[in-house]
Amino acid sequence: MPKIKTHRGAAKRFRKTGTGKIKVFRAFHSHLLEHKTAKRKRRLRKGRILSAADTPRVRRLLPY
Repeated sequence: MPKIKTHRGAAKRFRKTGTGKIKVFRAFHSHLLEHKTAKRKRRLRKGRILSAADTPRVRRLLPY
């Protein structure tokens, strides 16, 4: 049986944690930062854990 390919777009956006959860980086922190408050930009720096509803979909894209 052939190997399953990793979805390269997903690999650049998601990371698996040690416990198997999916970590995501927040959107809206790449440009147009002048008008965003410092508080908002600080929060956007941090990642978050993907919701339980979306996790199975991303796991199919990241088999390894």
